[in-house]
Order: sequence, then structure tokens, then C-alpha cells
Amino acid sequence: MTPEEEREFDDLLLLLKETRGFDFTGYKRNTLIRRIARRLEALKLHTYSEYRDHLELQPEEYSRLFDSLLINVTSFFRDAAAWQRLRETVIPALMEHKDTGQPIRVWSAGCATGEEAYTIAMVLAEELGMESFRDRVKIYGTDLDEKALHAARTGVYTDRALADVPLDLRETYFEPVDNGFTFRRDLRRQLIFGRNDLTRDAPISRVDLLLARNTLMYFNTEMQLNIIRRFHFALADPGFLFLGKAEMLLNHSDKFEPVDLRMRLFRKIRPASHNNRATWSVVGTATDLAARLPTLASVALASGPVAQLVLDLSGNLALANSRAEALFNLNPRDVGRPFQDLEVSYRPVELRSVIEQARHDLRTVELQEVTWHRPGMPEDNVFDVSVVPLLASGNLVGISIHFNDVTRYRKLRDELEEANRQLEQAYEELQSLNEELETTNEELQSTNEELETTNEELQSTNEELETMNEELQSTNDELQQINDALTARTIELDEVNTFVSSVVRSLGDAVVVLDDQLRVIVWSPGAEDLWGVRSDEAVGKNLSALDIGLPLDVLSPRLQAALSADGGKPADELEGLVLDAVNRRGRPAALAVQVSHLRAEDGDTHGLIMVMNLIGSDAPTDR
Repeated sequence: MTPEEEREFDDLLLLLKETRGFDFTGYKRNTLIRRIARRLEALKLHTYSEYRDHLELQPEEYSRLFDSLLINVTSFFRDAAAWQRLRETVIPALMEHKDTGQPIRVWSAGCATGEEAYTIAMVLAEELGMESFRDRVKIYGTDLDEKALHAARTGVYTDRALADVPLDLRETYFEPVDNGFTFRRDLRRQLIFGRNDLTRDAPISRVDLLLARNTLMYFNTEMQLNIIRRFHFALADPGFLFLGKAEMLLNHSDKFEPVDLRMRLFRKIRPASHNNRATWSVVGTATDLAARLPTLASVALASGPVAQLVLDLSGNLALANSRAEALFNLNPRDVGRPFQDLEVSYRPVELRSVIEQARHDLRTVELQEVTWHRPGMPEDNVFDVSVVPLLASGNLVGISIHFNDVTRYRKLRDELEEANRQLEQAYEELQSLNEELETTNEELQSTNEELETTNEELQSTNEELETMNEELQSTNDELQQINDALTARTIELDEVNTFVSSVVRSLGDAVVVLDDQLRVIVWSPGAEDLWGVRSDEAVGKNLSALDIGLPLDVLSPRLQAALSADGGKPADELEGLVLDAVNRRGRPAALAVQVSHLRAEDGDTHGLIMVMNLIGSDAPTDR
């Protein structure tokens, strides 16, 4: 990586620490780079700065990143041979040093989704029995991943997750639920899951057995050393450590000794000073003691945790311990100088008047929460300053000034005040939300009543629609019957029309049917061929209005006379009538015309039927 990439990567880790509280600086850098690179590749990003911008714009990416960084790979009875060895060696050794009824504490560090915590619970329950397990055992499971801890607290696992659990243990310790199997509730109370950062949070103390399987492997060497020290402190005596097969303690032989190195089982080594605690004693004569006291007092003053200055009666600096020298940038040459000439006399607070008050009243003067802003420092320091007159046999011999750093306590107090303020604000918001919820609940109740009324109306409407549907179905059946009848009538009509057309063709070369106004009703195909006028052009028009080769000036009066003929018979003038006409080709054509009355069933005349046949050479060849 280039220096620029290194800087961007560090900025990204700082963002995770400041915004989400995850400090990955102690993790193996190459592992972090490799896993973050996968996220960059998935998002098609190229630099860490682009990914940092993406995190700020898309907060849901944090959970995906942490799922990638905090690999939760675990299972029940992982490395079964190691668990068998734990049962055979560690558990009996642990029980041997425990009196009957004495509590047993277990810590599963990096427990992920809880499988190993429940595994050790089953192992101990089998060893102790159910009653003794409930009375004596407490198992703590910790991890950084809140989502994994939630799964561990729920304690529900699929059939596939329980594949490595022996069938007898599975039937004894797990109960079926809707979405899998859950650990027995009466034993579940002995397991506590919570968040713990191994790099900075305090360890769980007085632990008899500590499981940290394949957890140390993600940290760098320095952080591993720090965590091992915490583990050593957390374990009781005797205490046992169970690691994963990818981890070793080769460089920590002063803290742990192997029980089974191949299975990664270790025992805590008791500190060398455990049985040889130092005791304070005075050895030697009174003369020796008097000779050592000045040196002892000087060393004690110099090593004090609180910055301290001592002034003589002349107001000169007589003593300054190492803490004061570092804090106020003093050096040995400043001893003996007038205090008022030193910067510390007026910064961080004006002390000269306070010193005079202590000299005059011969009592301690205290200044609370003195804030000191130092250029280049990230935050201000806060001190409680005490100016103490030093008395010997009732006489003033000097002034001692103590600077007690209370920055951390001031910060905690400010954070507490801010938390209380936020809590009050949250309470007010909660109260407001509660009122809104009540109002919303009333509105929902009213809406529910309206919906019930609407539902009843819809039910009634649905019943009406069902009735209408039945009626429509009946009407549809009737229409279907009518349609079938119409279809039959249409077929019959087509047959009649075909028959009539045949009859008309058979009557003569050209047949024309007229109504009582001499309007064309039927115009036969023979008439179309003879006169060159189509049926749709002729039907509905008066015969006299057609441009055809008939001598209509001769024919029309006779047709009128035929309509009014007495007795309903055609006039005599139409009997055997022959007309000289012109066909559609303009050739002369002699026509024999026969006229009959068109009668209804009641015998009344409604028109005429005029049949025309060609005579001579123009007659059809088939006649």
C-alpha cells in the first residue's frame, strides 16, 4: 500500500471507532485489508476514501462490513476430539478443586451466535446433573457483534445447526419450536450473553474455565499479549483456558502451562509472588532508620501520582516531583527560583494571592475544577488545586501545592449530565409519542367501527350482487335460447331466400317485383344482366326513375292501370304484350312481358310481378 492508501485506511478505521465504537486497530492489518477489499470489490469502489463516503451516505453498509470483519464461524462440539479431551481431563481437574455447592464460572469469549456456550452447558450439565447445574453454574458469553448476541440470547437453532449434537443430548437439552429447536428454558437461565471488547473492556473475573476458540488469531501480536494478560487475570486458581486449533501460547509460558498442547488446553500458572506476599517491616536500628528517611521521603515525593510543588518561607521553589516537572515543563534549575517568576504561578490559575491567603490563615485553600487549555492538546485539562500550609511544631515552614487531575471525572460528569438531559428529552418525547399513540388508537378504533359498518354494507351489496348475478344468469340463458332460435330462423330464412331466388330465376329471363307505388322490391339477376343495373341500385327506386332500355312511357301507364284493374286482374292491354327494348349493350331486344298481381294472404293487391322474356335471337340459348 502507498502512504496515501495507508492514511486513508487509518481514517476508515478511525471512522468505525468514532461512529460505531469498534476499535479494529489491534486486529491483524492484512486480514482487515483483505476483508474490506471484498466490500470494495462488491460495491465496485476503488479507494478507501470512496468507501468512507459510501458509509456516510449508506449507513446500512456498516452491518454488511461488520458481518465481513466479525466472522462468526462456530458450531456445536466443534473439533469433537478436543471437547472429548476437555471432558476427560479439564472437567475432572476442575471438579477436584471445587467443594460441593461451590459456584462454577465459565466465560466463552468471542461466543458469536452461542453454540460453544451451549455446548459447555451441556457438558457441565451431564457432569453435574441438572439440579446441581442450575444451582452452581454460571456461563458468560461475550462478543462484539450485537446481531450475533441476539441470536445467542434467543437460543433457537435449525436442524442443520444441530447436526453435530449427539442425538441423546439433542433430545435432552433442546425443545422443538416453530422455526427450529431451542435450548431448554429452565437451563437457559444459567447463561448470560453480553457485549465485551477484549481489546479494552474489563475481563470477567474469577472464571474457572475460559473458552476463546479461534478468537486470538484475528489480533496482532501486541494485542494478543494484552488479551492474554487479561485472560490470566480473569482466571481463578486453578483456571483453565481452551483455545482453538489455530492458536498457540508458545510465548506465554510464564502465564500458562499446557494440559494437552495438541488439543489447545492450558492451565493458569500461579504468580510467583502468590504465596510470598511482601510485608512492610522496619529492619535495623533507629539510627539507620533516621539516616534512610530523607531519601525515602524524597523518593516518595518524586514518585507521587499527583503533581506537587513545595515552596519555602521565602516563596522560592523548594521541591517539584516528577509529575509536576512533566506537567509544567520544570527542570532542576528552577529549584530555588522565586515562585512568582515561574509560569506555573499564574497558569493555569493565579496562585500568588491564594498562597498569601494560606500563609495568613494557616489553613488549606482549595480551588475546584480549574480548567487549563494548553495549545496543541486535543482537550482541556481540569484540576482541583490545593494550597496546603506546612507546619512543624505549630510553625509555618513552607507551602505545598497539589494539582489533582480530575479531567476524567469532569468528563464523566459532563457525559452524565448530557445523558440525563437526553434522558429527560427522550422521556418528554416518549410522553408525547404516548399521547399521539393514544390519539391514534382512538382514531383507529373509530376507523375500525367505520370499517365494520362498511363491511356490513359491502356484505349486503355482495348479497344483492349475487342476486343480480343469478338474474343475469337467467337472462343470459333466455338470451341464449333466443339466440339459438334466431340462428334457426336465419338458417330457415337463408333457405327461403335461396328458394325464392331459384323461383325468380325460373320465372323468366328478367323478373321485377314492384310495390303499389311502382317502386322496385325485387330486381332479379336476369334484370341485372339485361339492363346493366345492380340490385342495390334498383331496389327502392321507382321504375320510371331507372335508366334502362324499357319503353317506360308506354309501360308505366299500363302498369298503373293494372294496379287499379277491377277484380284484381291485370288490364287487357298487358295480355301478351311485346315491347321493343334496348339491352345494356345498346342492342334492340324484343320482350314478352307478363304482369301478375302481388297479393297478400287477405287477397289485397300490394304490387305487381313483371316477368320479361327475350324473343328471337336475343333469347338465352338455354330457353
